[in-house]
Amino acid sequence: MKRNFKDYALLTLKGMGMGAADVVPGVSGGTIAFIVGIYDELIDSIKSVNVQSLKMLLTGKPAVFWKMINGNFLLSLVLGIGISVFSLAKIITWLLVTHPVLVWSFFFGLVLASTFFVGKDIKEWNWKTILGFICGAAIAYYITVATPANTSSSLPFIFLCGAIAICAMILPGISGSFILVLLGKYFFIMEAVKSLNVPVLAVFGLGACIGITTFSRVLSFALKHFRNITLAVLSGFMLGSLNKVWPWKEVVDNTHGMAIESNILPNENVVEAVVLMVVGFAMVYFLEKLSSKTN
Repeated sequence: MKRNFKDYALLTLKGMGMGAADVVPGVSGGTIAFIVGIYDELIDSIKSVNVQSLKMLLTGKPAVFWKMINGNFLLSLVLGIGISVFSLAKIITWLLVTHPVLVWSFFFGLVLASTFFVGKDIKEWNWKTILGFICGAAIAYYITVATPANTSSSLPFIFLCGAIAICAMILPGISGSFILVLLGKYFFIMEAVKSLNVPVLAVFGLGACIGITTFSRVLSFALKHFRNITLAVLSGFMLGSLNKVWPWKEVVDNTHGMAIESNILPNENVVEAVVLMVVGFAMVYFLEKLSSKTN
């Protein structure tokens, strides 16, 4: 696909949206990729980093390697994601502490709209797609109520965390950040980002690279050969994840070093929260229409 400078600038902005979502435990960068119309290209581009393309790089043909992996596309997205993660990590973690209801309200509207628009892409609803949707929703819901674990901070485990979390980050509805919460390493990694702890970030990044290049092959195969069922599972993931992004919560346990919360009825900032839900929903609607028009 031929792109000009404006197209790559727009891709960088989309990457920034993915990065901002990935920082929040409960919202997936894959959701953003889906609603802005770059999900399939993202998966295929990641999948193209393989033995054949790496052989081109190692035999002195970097231009061929770059073209094979759709390098300009990936670089634009990675640049946007990096800008968001390193610039918004402090802001978003601060907002989650000081204004949690308002932050979660915006993302609730965003994920709800994403569920609707991903579901719209399913061409045929039958017992297989319905079962896939139910299973996806059940798995995501279970993940949102699982108890955070107390885990090691050793570098091998950080590598494993990177490999697991990145798989969730490219799945719409399942947040890589929330997987890090369950693994007990969300604040550990956020602190490494804020303090530029290079050894931790390097090991985490290596795990993420290996995890995403492996998992992307599975996901690409599923989207090409079982697209309707895969989309049903992904939309189910998003529906099930709404339990995590429900804005009103109360702490029921704090014995694991991470507050365990349960959802409650709206009790504060109700009007502001509803407005932000509508804004989040409208933003997805606008992005989806813009993406459709561009395509």
